[in-house]
Amino acid sequence: MRMIYEQVGGVDVHKKQVTACRMRVTADKRIEWEVAEYGTTTVELLRLADWLAEWECTHVAMESTADYWKPVFNLLEGQTEVVLVNAQHVKKVPGRKTDASDAEWLAELQLHGLLRASFIPGKPQRALRELTRYRSTVVRERARVVNRVQKLLESANIKLSCVVTDVMGVSARAMLQELAAGRTDARALAELAKGRLRNKLPELEAALQGVVEPHHRFLLAHQLGHIEFLEEEIAALSAEIAQQLARMGPLPTAAAGSESPTSQDEAEAASLTWTEAVALLDTIPGVNERVAEVMLAEMGLDMSQFPTAEALIAWAGLAPGNHESGGKRYSGRTRKGNRALRSIMTQAAWSASRTKGTFLKARYHRLAARRGKNRAIVATARAMLESAWYMLSRHEPYHELGGDYYDERQKEHKVNRLTKQLTKLGFNVTLDPILAAA
Repeated sequence: MRMIYEQVGGVDVHKKQVTACRMRVTADKRIEWEVAEYGTTTVELLRLADWLAEWECTHVAMESTADYWKPVFNLLEGQTEVVLVNAQHVKKVPGRKTDASDAEWLAELQLHGLLRASFIPGKPQRALRELTRYRSTVVRERARVVNRVQKLLESANIKLSCVVTDVMGVSARAMLQELAAGRTDARALAELAKGRLRNKLPELEAALQGVVEPHHRFLLAHQLGHIEFLEEEIAALSAEIAQQLARMGPLPTAAAGSESPTSQDEAEAASLTWTEAVALLDTIPGVNERVAEVMLAEMGLDMSQFPTAEALIAWAGLAPGNHESGGKRYSGRTRKGNRALRSIMTQAAWSASRTKGTFLKARYHRLAARRGKNRAIVATARAMLESAWYMLSRHEPYHELGGDYYDERQKEHKVNRLTKQLTKLGFNVTLDPILAAA
C-alpha cells in the first residue's frame, strides 16, 4: 500500500496514561516504530512531545476519547499536525486489542493517509464553545428548578400555573415571593397582578388558595433564590460571550502570506466579523442572538471548512442516514453529529414553526401533515442550517420566501385539486380571477 507520510505518530489516550507509537520510513523503504507510555500530567505530556519530535513526526493521530484528548492536543498543537479521529472509524480486529497495538494501528493508518480528521476549531473559537456550552447547561438547570417550583406549588394546592402562562413572570414571581415570606391572603396576592393579568383576578384568587406548610415556604424561598442566582450567572456568561465575540476579529484573508490572489467572495467572507455574523444569523426566523452565538461557536465563521451545505448538515447530525441492503432501503434515521449544534437548531426550528407568514412555518406544517412532527422539525432545522451556510458563505442576510411559497409554486395544481373536491361535494365551480389593482 502506498505510503503518504514518512514520519508519523499514534497516541492511544486514557485518563491516567497515554500509549504512543512513533513510526517512520527508513532510507531502504522499511518501516520502523517504537512504543512508549507516558502519564497525562503536563510534565509527562511535554516529554511525549519531545519524544515525538526526536523523529520529526509531521502528523500525530489520536482518538477522540471523551475529553481526555484535549490535554494532549493542547501541548502538541503548533508542534505537529494533530489528526483527531472518530474511534468508530478505526476499529481493529476483535480479540487483538491492547493499548500498544491501538497506538501502532493509528500510526500505521496515518502513515498510509487512511484517516479522516475531525474538525477542531482554533483557540478563540474553542473558548467561545466552552462559554456557550456552559451557558446552555445553566439555562437547562434553570428550567429544571422552575419545574421543581411548579411541582412544589402542586404539593401546596397552589394552581398558579393553570392561570399564568409563565410562573417566573413579573407578576407571578412577586406572588411567589410574598407566598414564601408567609403571606397567605389569596386576594392580596392576586392584587399583585399587573397588565392584562388583572383581567383574571377571580381566577388568580381561586388558584392562590392552598395548603401552604412551613416547609413549603422554606423550599420555595430557596428555589426562588436559586433561580435568581442562575439568572445572574446566565447574564454574566452572556456578557462574557459578547466580549469574546468582540475580541475575535475577522478571518484572515487568503492573500495574506499566499501568492494566489483573493477572490471577491473570499474577501467579503474575510471582512465579516463574529459580531456581524451574529446579527446576520439573527435574521433567520426562529433564531435569536443567543441561538446565533451557539451556532457560530459550534460551526465557526469560515464555511470553507465544509465543502457544501450538505456537509455541514451531515456534520451536525441532521442528515438522514443511509441504510440499504439487497435493494431495500431500511431505517433512514439521522446519524450522530455535533450534539450542541443539533440541539440548538432543533430548538430554533420549533420557534420558527410558530412564526407568522414564513416559509419555515409553511415547510413545517406541510411536512408534519405527511411525515409527522418529529421528522418535520428535523427537516426544518436542516433547512435553517442550510440557509446559515449560504448566508455566511455569501455574506448575505436571510431571504424570506413567504408563507405562500408552496402555494404559488404549485398554484395550478392546487386550484385543480380544490376544484375537484368542490365538484365532488355537489357544487358547480366557476373561477374568475381577481384583476390586479391599477
